[in-house]
Amino acid sequence: MKYLCLLYDDERVWATMSKPDIDAVMGDYFAFTSGIQASGQYVAGEALEPTQTATTVRVRHGKAVTTDGPFAETKEQLGGFYLIEAKDLNDALAVAAKIPAARTGCVEVRPVVDFSQQP
Repeated sequence: MKYLCLLYDDERVWATMSKPDIDAVMGDYFAFTSGIQASGQYVAGEALEPTQTATTVRVRHGKAVTTDGPFAETKEQLGGFYLIEAKDLNDALAVAAKIPAARTGCVEVRPVVDFSQQP
């Protein structure tokens, strides 16, 4: 079963980190990614640009309206994701607990709907 692991962290903290600290955290991410690739659990994953580069789109009364930035102010921002293959939720949670974002922010784990298995 596929699970999406959404990585949330405080962008302000990243903005104040020294280069050696950022390099250390990124090293942890690269090691984590290599590990789940080797285990066969990795499906996809990407980091996102900061929220100030985001644009939110809403369609109201048939018209698209765009707004710069995320749609809501939050303490932690979506910074990236991993799409993983796991045997069940417990397996997915064990993988998510190893993602570096879980140490400083949080990782939201959600099962992906498999429409090919729908009646």
